[in-house]
Amino acid sequence: MLLIAGLGNPGSQYARNRHNVGFMAADAIARRHSFSGFSKKFRGEIAEGTLAGEKVLLLKPMTFMNLSGDSVGEAMRFYKLAPSDIIVIHDELDLAPGKLKLKTGGGNGGHNGLKSIDAHCGKDYKRLRIGIGHPGHKDRVSPYVLGDFAKSDMEWLEPLLDAIADNAELLARGDDAGFLNKLALATGLAAPKPAKPAKQPVKPNVATETKPKPAAKSHIHQARQGKPSLPASGPMAEMLRKLLGGNK
Repeated sequence: MLLIAGLGNPGSQYARNRHNVGFMAADAIARRHSFSGFSKKFRGEIAEGTLAGEKVLLLKPMTFMNLSGDSVGEAMRFYKLAPSDIIVIHDELDLAPGKLKLKTGGGNGGHNGLKSIDAHCGKDYKRLRIGIGHPGHKDRVSPYVLGDFAKSDMEWLEPLLDAIADNAELLARGDDAGFLNKLALATGLAAPKPAKPAKQPVKPNVATETKPKPAAKSHIHQARQGKPSLPASGPMAEMLRKLLGGNK
């Protein structure tokens, strides 16, 4: 059995908050794969269904974000699950809007929902981080994450949630690379880089090009052409006289 927990805060006033993108992803999966309706259990709301032939429990903790682990830990213990059976979907300030990161274990990055889950379940669960961007200063983080997505955000958010739901079976199957690749293609984040132009041969600069210096000619060649730059004495001079048949 697989437990997929989408994180957020309960209540209509928080429904469109950036902090609630985990709830939004869980809802999208439940709709796309005809899960049961959500009902109250484990201090949260749960929906049951199957993905890739495996039973899956979708959980939205209703404990408020900072106590998410109370709900996730209760479900984990009830079903006798290991941390490796859990996938947590949550917002990530340190990723650009629409960017994703999927990994098992690691730090909580200051995310209070993850801190709570770490305390109740250990750290070896899988995290699907959905980037919401950073407001630029830590003093603005709280109003930013508890603020609603802007209308312009819908251009990337809605296709992303659809893609997560469409490819949830890959996530359930443990095909992390395939899942991320499908999402990148679906959201236009995997556009191939333009091919580098072929290197053109460098044309010489006619104005500055200099002709190569002629190779130096040997003393024998110079002697046969009657050129004067011959040694007057020494072993080379004696050898040249013998070769050229003279005493000059």
